[in-house]
Amino acid sequence: MKSAILAGAMTLAIGTAAFANGLYWVVGNRATNKCEIVTGNPVIYPYGGGDFWFGDGPYRSTADAELARSTIGVCPKDDPQDQPRAECDGRCEQQN
Repeated sequence: MKSAILAGAMTLAIGTAAFANGLYWVVGNRATNKCEIVTGNPVIYPYGGGDFWFGDGPYRSTADAELARSTIGVCPKDDPQDQPRAECDGRCEQQN
């Protein structure tokens, strides 16, 4: 019986990790004091410590995460034209 429960728990953990691929979260970064979009499920420490002080998500696309970031009150209101898109990682050409 214990082995069946252990096997079920391991299957659930692996399935949850696999399901998280391709998803996006909005997090507040303590070091930069900015809101960022990340592709991994963030670890949030509510009483300090760690890099992130809040997290919101998951979202299915970067567009959804960017929309959510624009509605979070503690996130600075940056001009989206000034920021490189997450898919580009700074290697895309500027569109005029």
